[in-house]
Amino acid sequence: MQKKLHVKVGDTVTVISGTSKGSEGKILSIDRSKNRVIVEGVNVVKKHVKPSAANPQGGIEETEAGVHISNVMLVVGGVASKVGRKDEDGKLVRYLKKNGEVVK
Repeated sequence: MQKKLHVKVGDTVTVISGTSKGSEGKILSIDRSKNRVIVEGVNVVKKHVKPSAANPQGGIEETEAGVHISNVMLVVGGVASKVGRKDEDGKLVRYLKKNGEVVK
């Protein structure tokens, strides 16, 4: 069974520690085995690419690298907060601990 995480793909998050501290972006993908997320525009690294049929020139590309999931915090309506879970109408929903707002 997969473990529950405090963020999902498409959520807006802010980075709370590391070299990209303070950056905001959307989550593009989640690697559950390594507990890492790829956030749009955060932790951009240069990657050397060999020539291929699709890219005959090759070269150096800039791509986003992973950030550990513990280093990101959910942002909703400009408010960054820890995330909790509560039962609402028989269904588990995420909510912001700072102001109690339910996350859609």
